[in-house]
Amino acid sequence: MSFSPAGMIEPIRIFIGYDPKEAVAYHVCCNSIITRATRPVQIYPLALNLFASEYTEGHDDGSNEFVYSRFLVPWLCHWSGWAIYLDGDMLVRNDIAELWDRRRGDMGVQVVKHDYKTKHPVKYFGAKNEDYPRKNWSSMILWNCAYFPNRRLTPHYVSQAMGAHLHRFAWLKDEQIDAVPPTWNHLVGEYEHEPEAKLLHFTVAIPALEGYENQEGADEWRGELAKAMEPIGNEHGDRNSSSAGNGSRELASPIRSVLAHS
Repeated sequence: MSFSPAGMIEPIRIFIGYDPKEAVAYHVCCNSIITRATRPVQIYPLALNLFASEYTEGHDDGSNEFVYSRFLVPWLCHWSGWAIYLDGDMLVRNDIAELWDRRRGDMGVQVVKHDYKTKHPVKYFGAKNEDYPRKNWSSMILWNCAYFPNRRLTPHYVSQAMGAHLHRFAWLKDEQIDAVPPTWNHLVGEYEHEPEAKLLHFTVAIPALEGYENQEGADEWRGELAKAMEPIGNEHGDRNSSSAGNGSRELASPIRSVLAHS
């Protein structure tokens, strides 16, 4: 645990990939972190519009809007301190401080070093799901933002670098990439069920999408959504005004359609 000069606990910085096509995933991920954390957290949506004046996306591939912006995290942190990056389609089941406490100052990044071939050549929204070396290593990153080689990751560098170079952490030496236990990035639908998983990664599709309602962890994901949206989805809430009541029902309808599979 680290403390600020004033003696207060330093918050855990967390950047989460945000894509407007599946914004609900971001909010479920945030809620899962907040409700289990035992230390203060600072959560930042990694949305392209938030730093459009500094970064122009130079890639035309990728299944979501944060495929490459995740590599801007050290720059966004002014190459100082540490940060966690998570894909938005994740559900954190344990205290995120447990992952934070694994930090090693002699490493540039710390990731789960997956070694697998996908069972799903097509994933959400019909996107191709191709195999490549070090696939999904970059979906959960414990960033040592102050690590000198990570200073290469400027907006210009990231926008111009090949996807393979970035997702394989090719600017680092192999010995500068530390391994985190696979329970911290369990790939739902790719690996066998893992009751002890600390983080579920719905890498093929979140349970809100048709055809993926019954996958591993789907009930947990919908439960987290229900907790986050409970005041809106409660039909017995504030009825002091007709407008408030009608708004509640309108918002509750799509929520109920997702939760109906619980």
